[in-house]
Amino acid sequence: MTNKSVLITGSAGFFGDILKRELLTQGYACVGLDLNEDHYSHPNLFTVQGDIRDPNLVQNLFNNNKFGVVFHCAAMLAHDIRDKDSLWESNVEGTRNIANAAIQAETPKLVFTSSNCLWGQSFSRPVRESDSPNPIEIYGLSKWEAEKLLLNYSSNLDVIILRCPTIIDEGRLGLLAILFEFIDEGRTVWTVGPGRNRYQFVYAADLANACLRAMSHKGSRVFNVGSDNIQELRAVYQYVIDHAGTKSKIRSLPKNPSLLAMRLAHWLRISPLGPYQYKMISEDFQFDTTRIKQELEWQPTLNNSEMLLRAYKYYHEHRTDIIQRRNTSSHRKPAQMGIIRLVKWLS
Repeated sequence: MTNKSVLITGSAGFFGDILKRELLTQGYACVGLDLNEDHYSHPNLFTVQGDIRDPNLVQNLFNNNKFGVVFHCAAMLAHDIRDKDSLWESNVEGTRNIANAAIQAETPKLVFTSSNCLWGQSFSRPVRESDSPNPIEIYGLSKWEAEKLLLNYSSNLDVIILRCPTIIDEGRLGLLAILFEFIDEGRTVWTVGPGRNRYQFVYAADLANACLRAMSHKGSRVFNVGSDNIQELRAVYQYVIDHAGTKSKIRSLPKNPSLLAMRLAHWLRISPLGPYQYKMISEDFQFDTTRIKQELEWQPTLNNSEMLLRAYKYYHEHRTDIIQRRNTSSHRKPAQMGIIRLVKWLS
């Protein structure tokens, strides 16, 4: 790639910030666009606080810069907002604005971070790129619509779609902060069912590496990314507890009654947990990453236990500051517990 100027949407978010710093380290000139203020500074970074739903703002960015690639990481999450229309407009129409502006500016490539929320059910085997998505909630539906939209532009723009499970590294908070608070205080950590399910994560630095490798791929392509050697969720929790040195114990809740109660609490809007979280804590899900390993020579470096421990250590060391965070992306501040606070008191 000859043009070393890139656009990163969602650049102040958890993953966008990690990707941005890696690109700057590699010598790229970065333009970052985010709803939230970006407090990071670098001589080769220009940041814009704005909304991808604003077509004029987006078009002006492309008019004023010649980007070699766009990394489209911006997305609204279902547990972070109550207005589903805003989520859809951002994740779908915002994506359309970015793609249209990129094509008009003759930008050669767009790399899009998608999600395993494209599937609402567990599989008895790793999910392949050829498997048809079947999302069941608004976030997954919006990501699938954005994928289809982008691939329809692929005759005029190289589109690389990276389908990601939950992205983990130090600094990742959101709903994980609830788990970390339980562990940090020595509370009981509950699994829904026996906790024998295997649910894949991806280490943020490994995903950033996949983004960089995607720049050299010719044409449009969908790739799965994710960790290897996926352990049972109970074992992952125990690994973090052992290294945290707290008195937390792991106990199990009956699966079906617990899921029913979680769905009711979500419907009543007293719990931050939604369909994606039900799946993560109670079912198996794994991507088949054969394609990206063969075609981009990509390899994951950390397993689930190692990356979750990194995230917990960051929480433990910065807990006082974390509790006070407000105006930042949902993954960089703790989620509100809602009814889960009652579970904490009883743990």
